[in-house]
Amino acid sequence: YTQAAEAGWLGIGFPEEVGGSGGTLVEMLIMTEELTRSGSPGMAASLGSLAIAAPPILHAGTEEQHKTWLPKILSGEWIAALAVTEPGTGSDVAGIRTRAVRDGDEYVVNGAKTFITSGIRADYVTTLVRTGGEGMEGVSFLGIETDRPGFRRGRNLSKMGWLASDTAELFFSDVRLPADA
Repeated sequence: YTQAAEAGWLGIGFPEEVGGSGGTLVEMLIMTEELTRSGSPGMAASLGSLAIAAPPILHAGTEEQHKTWLPKILSGEWIAALAVTEPGTGSDVAGIRTRAVRDGDEYVVNGAKTFITSGIRADYVTTLVRTGGEGMEGVSFLGIETDRPGFRRGRNLSKMGWLASDTAELFFSDVRLPADA
């Protein structure tokens, strides 16, 4: 990750002011295509997990989140993952059950995620949680650093091939986060 960041790969498509290399989505896709063409599709997927974890921060995050999380992710200091899929819900995003309940100035998160690319190694997880009622209107993204009490990694799920990228189960048991997460 740090070598890829030093080469400028991790930051392609992200603005320089948040620690990126600049460029566009097209340039990011060209880099990914070239890694894949060179015989490294697993490496492209592993390095690319930030390309799904960081955009919610960039597009919907606060200035403080931009300053705190994005430079660490785009420099390779942190490995980032996106946690949406859950046991029993598959691709039914509106059906997620991982819940974040407001408790004063904090959220308390409980639930589970599965099939999370880079989840075993992730330092940070952009996590889709239910903060309201049923359906899409009741979901929110929270930024969760994986060193928080109550966060636990499950198995590194076996796959047929594609070994450069881990796939994890993640568990949240009374994980407390500041409300601005």
